[in-house]
Amino acid sequence: MTQAQEIMTIAICVAGTMATRFLPFLIFREGRPVPPYVQYLGKALPSAIFAMLVVYCLKNVDFASGAHGLPEFVSIAATVAIHLWKRRMLLSILGGTLCYMALVQLVF
Repeated sequence: MTQAQEIMTIAICVAGTMATRFLPFLIFREGRPVPPYVQYLGKALPSAIFAMLVVYCLKNVDFASGAHGLPEFVSIAATVAIHLWKRRMLLSILGGTLCYMALVQLVF
């Protein structure tokens, strides 16, 4: 890749990032009501993305080998317990990740 191509690639990436950051503020100006569909997406998408992450994390679990998926399911249980206890998504994800890493590195 030439230097000109590198500069154009970086410029396109910057323009795309800036557009996704500024576009919502241009579309949904202050004082105008947010459309109901966008409000629905704001409520539904976090849970849907979390569910998709769980499915993605469990797609390669092999029940016929080694730990039979035990670290994954214990970590999911820990994530759910932390979330029910504190109701903070980032803390729940961090706790589940740390639990999984500890189980995989130290126990299994």
